[in-house]
Amino acid sequence: MIITAKSCFLKPQIFTSIPNLIAAESTRHGGVSQGAYTSMNVGISTEDDPAAVEENRRIFFNSLGLQAQQIASAYQVHGAEILKVETPGRAEGYDALISNVPHVFLTVTIADCTPILIADPHTRAVAAIHAGWRGTVAEIVCKTMVRLQEEYGVQAENCFAYIGTCIDECSFEVNADVADYFVGEYKRWDAASQKYFVDLKAANRAQLLQSGIPSTQIEVSPYSTVLHNADFFSYRKEKGITGRMLNLIGFSAK
Repeated sequence: MIITAKSCFLKPQIFTSIPNLIAAESTRHGGVSQGAYTSMNVGISTEDDPAAVEENRRIFFNSLGLQAQQIASAYQVHGAEILKVETPGRAEGYDALISNVPHVFLTVTIADCTPILIADPHTRAVAAIHAGWRGTVAEIVCKTMVRLQEEYGVQAENCFAYIGTCIDECSFEVNADVADYFVGEYKRWDAASQKYFVDLKAANRAQLLQSGIPSTQIEVSPYSTVLHNADFFSYRKEKGITGRMLNLIGFSAK
């Protein structure tokens, strides 16, 4: 067991030096859901009891000193559309959210895809990105960095980034129809299984570096939704009947 305290969230270490920044990713511990969704399922689009999901979200937000009324989210479509967020609420069809509004906290929902959180302590702008393999191929991280620069004057060298818990390379087994979208350094051919394995963490880290964020300002989660399934939900390992985690970021003050 990797999360010995059974905490309902983890806090990225890369952001700890940034005043008034709140950033976290939820685990599957500390909630009230039952069965396949045990216990901290915060995914509102699952088949779980809606009342349990609402309570789980309340527990998670309150544990960070937040209220549901401060949260911004979107129904994700595995694309590369980016939403500039001015007020809390839920949108449709976006896989990245950006904002510089204090007290508004951006979230993305995860159960294998790669979450990326970005913060600029100079402009107080933040981003929350959901990058599945399609979003990774569409370079959603690079596009989000461009939008942060356009909207808020963000300079990449000032940014800090966290690549959160997702499916690991040794578990993300794909056929050529997916692998062909990735360059060689992010995929591996396995002769025994006659399958490719793709490294989404490495591919998205490369986009952060390409955008100009220094390597010393990027943290990558050591955890895997598949290998550490006792602590995180995995859509693939649990064959689609499972909960979701949230990755969250925002400033509590200017």
